[in-house]
Amino acid sequence: MTSFGDVAEEARRFLSLPQVAPVAAINPAPARAATGSPEAARRLIAMAQPIRGTPVETYLAGRCILPVHDAGALRYHPRCYYQPDDGTPAVRRPAMIGSVTDLRGRITGAHRTWLAPDGSGKAAVTTPRRAMGNLLGHAVRFGAAEDVLVVGEGIETMLSLRAVLPEMPMAAALSAGHMGALEIPRTLRRLYIARDADAAGDKAVAALTARAVAAGIVVLVLSPQGGDFNDDLQATGLDALRAALRPQLAPKDVERGFQITSTA
Repeated sequence: MTSFGDVAEEARRFLSLPQVAPVAAINPAPARAATGSPEAARRLIAMAQPIRGTPVETYLAGRCILPVHDAGALRYHPRCYYQPDDGTPAVRRPAMIGSVTDLRGRITGAHRTWLAPDGSGKAAVTTPRRAMGNLLGHAVRFGAAEDVLVVGEGIETMLSLRAVLPEMPMAAALSAGHMGALEIPRTLRRLYIARDADAAGDKAVAALTARAVAAGIVVLVLSPQGGDFNDDLQATGLDALRAALRPQLAPKDVERGFQITSTA
């Protein structure tokens, strides 16, 4: 049986027509990124929007974090997929998205905090916080580190410190395990480690301190009065947190203006 392609080819030869190459599809749809991959994280961040005027600002204000300095690392997605732990179908929920980057500023992952629709708190789900992509060694960063950096675990913890020390570059490693493995900029002279008051936090402090000291970096540990620095900020307020932090800073950092004056 003769196919249509054979007939068309015979007609082309009979009429001395040139061979026509197949036309590629115009603007083909991009290939689907693997779930949880760095590429999926980059696409999620690209689809999100700045946090100004969104439930993210409301959520952070409810944690006594306002304003947010260098908020570019945070984004808002109004309909971010959430997969329940029980295997039921995924649903869309508003979320705060944190951009996880390496020392060169390249996005390697994303951290999602799903929120209540009005931003009054975290979403009422089993695991409202999840990360995706390549996280080990990387962080959600606020400000560019040169010779000084403050490192801690959670985004809210670091933003609480950033409210007191708006000129101090900070990095949220997202967990105790990741904090211990954080990449350290070669230009650092002093590293402040904001510890969470628990066994995992102490272990992370020890691991990161050992690596920093081996690299010739001076390490200073910042200790909260409560469980973490956001607990302190909510319990005692901005001025009390500032007063508690001041004696924990190196004098040269206070002199350089990292410590702002009282708001009272």
